[in-house]
Amino acid sequence: MKDNIIDKVALICIVEKKVLTALSHSKSKLYLPGGKREIGETDLECLKREIHEELNVQIKEDSVQYFETFEALADGKTDGISVRMTCYFADYSGNPEPTNEIASLEWITYQDRDRTSAVVKIILDKLNALKLIH
Repeated sequence: MKDNIIDKVALICIVEKKVLTALSHSKSKLYLPGGKREIGETDLECLKREIHEELNVQIKEDSVQYFETFEALADGKTDGISVRMTCYFADYSGNPEPTNEIASLEWITYQDRDRTSAVVKIILDKLNALKLIH
């Protein structure tokens, strides 16, 4: 963490205008699959590792496309700590299933916005404005 920013990389997976979200065992808000970058890790390395750890699928490297980077106050953290989420679209092989710290996966619509973390709300606003989700 640098300058009170939690650096994360996330996958945006949209099927039938719904976006895939995850719920951790220890959290109450839905978030996008992905996680914190390890020291020296590239975005692609982080995305591949985190998505395999959380969803038990393999990211197809040639399909990875940068979407945008978003920032908001971190949920459940002391004042002044933000999360910066660098988001990617990507295809994967396998069927997503919750593993490790993930309690469940859920395909949500824009109407589920209030159930998500602060940074995911901003991302959903953008996806909705682009008519990628409903």
